Amino acid sequence: MGEFRGVFKRGSLGLIVLSLLLASSLSWAESASKHKQFTTDFDLESCTFSVTGGNAYFSLDPAAGPMNPILLEGVEDKELVQVEIVVTNDTMPIDLGALGLGVVVTRVVEETEWIDGELVEESTNFFARCEETDSVYYFGEEVTIYEDGEIITGAEAGAWIAGELAEDGESINMPGLIMPGTFLLGARYFQEVAPEVALDQADHVEMGLTVETPAGIFNDSVRIQETTPLEPSSKDIKIYAPGAGLIVDAVIERVNEFSEVEP
Repeated sequence: MGEFRGVFKRGSLGLIVLSLLLASSLSWAESASKHKQFTTDFDLESCTFSVTGGNAYFSLDPAAGPMNPILLEGVEDKELVQVEIVVTNDTMPIDLGALGLGVVVTRVVEETEWIDGELVEESTNFFARCEETDSVYYFGEEVTIYEDGEIITGAEAGAWIAGELAEDGESINMPGLIMPGTFLLGARYFQEVAPEVALDQADHVEMGLTVETPAGIFNDSVRIQETTPLEPSSKDIKIYAPGAGLIVDAVIERVNEFSEVEP
């Protein structure tokens, strides 16, 4: 697998267009965050993007290793929840022309969730690494939810793509930051920037943790609290370990292999 790179380029007209779009796109952020400011400006035009590499806590390399695949498992409401995250060999170009930017080739990461052995959700996520900072950015996802015999897709399932018109019909979906190259305590930023669909935001709340999971003991781990203005009462805690990636997501923890589901 080769490496794909794309440098954003824009002229003065692009800057004018981008300024107008940002003014519209950020209005929701100003009202949503109120007392807590979460970063939405990531200086993406200064990045050379790659679909390989990563940082201590997030990898885009498809080769098998400690970060690929990632298996998580736990019990919630007496139901066995299992999640598999796989960095695939596939890539996807994302057109950010509507933001006055270019096309970014992203890495495809598949996430699958089962409850008591039954498939409940599949998502195809698009990420790319900024070579200058090793920060990994999020460019959208396609989602399929299986619920009570129905199949839910599109915005209703939480799908969004950066550079496309947002569901509010006024702003443009923008890339978010999934994991910075340097973990700074107290940092706050938007992971997803899709008004009315996905506005997840991250807050770095703790570092230097030692965490034990069924997959082993992980040192120097970091804790991130995720919230969203779309559901103000909702909070999720994720813990990442250097060289291992995600090891805790709410009630599910890292495992070396899934438990067998009893019929």
